[in-house]
Amino acid sequence: MRGRALDRVLGWAAVAPLLLGAAAAPAAGDGEVVFRLQDPAIVEASGLAVVDGLFVTHNDSGDGGRLFTVDPATGETVGVTSWADEPDDLEAIAPAGDGHVWAGDIGDNLAGRDSISVLRVPVGRGDRAPDPTAYQLTYPDGARDAETLLAHPVTGRLLVVSKVIFGGVLYAAPRRLDAAAPNPMRAVGRVVGFATDGAFFPDGRHLVLRDYGSATVYSWPDLEEVGSFALPDQQQGEGIAVDDAGRVFAGTEGLHAPVHRVRLPRGVAEAVAPVDTATGEEDTATPSDPATAPDAASDRPTPVWAWAVAGGLGGIAVIAGAAMAVRRRR
Repeated sequence: MRGRALDRVLGWAAVAPLLLGAAAAPAAGDGEVVFRLQDPAIVEASGLAVVDGLFVTHNDSGDGGRLFTVDPATGETVGVTSWADEPDDLEAIAPAGDGHVWAGDIGDNLAGRDSISVLRVPVGRGDRAPDPTAYQLTYPDGARDAETLLAHPVTGRLLVVSKVIFGGVLYAAPRRLDAAAPNPMRAVGRVVGFATDGAFFPDGRHLVLRDYGSATVYSWPDLEEVGSFALPDQQQGEGIAVDDAGRVFAGTEGLHAPVHRVRLPRGVAEAVAPVDTATGEEDTATPSDPATAPDAASDRPTPVWAWAVAGGLGGIAVIAGAAMAVRRRR
């Protein structure tokens, strides 16, 4: 009985951020539904990427190693990529060039994994069953949860963003990954908290990160905040992608879930518009400790939803402690 009660408490702790975040979410942003996912096998679309005009997504943790390629003209799945190795927690994808994506086995809700892994797999029309190489990545400051994987469109460098209520950290993987040994990442800077996905704009000068209800655009590599904006109202929005034309799309979990095209605020749209000469990536970011990394959000107040989440989790912890104390007295 005690075990079941504790399981219920942990279950409420897991969903509290979603419930409280939804309750305090900002008003829905501008956007239009461009298609709906028609495949009944896609029920928890998490990551989102655009590859050669097609959309790629995957279910949240628990679905094994498979990716769905979707034709936006119909919303139908036109290809499935699956591999034999069972991921621990597949949470994100990022374009990898030449008809491939990086699949990020990076989820770690309990922060207990020694390393996370990424795999480069082919996607597109038709079914595929590759045997991809898994590259292990390690954090410089201990295990942590993450749902966001990005790949710079010019250099191909991989980036992972930790999922933390009061501000995540962006970590950079080595330029060249070693399949035979762990690849140590380094902290680059602080970014939005509770990030669920992200993507670079085509020229690599800016990136966008999202949480459940809003998105923030940063310049790269200095991580200066360009602007934040609300996303369209979705059941449990987790995915975000940018296509080759710089258009932004947002996805969500749920059966026959919609994919929205996001209308950027004017100032953000002007900032991310292509320039005549793309700067590409200058590897000027230096290794840093997350405690001292530049905080792009340091001069703006903590979002109301973050305080609500923290308060809710604190209340749950108090209730759980009281319940267990009563049982011990009995």
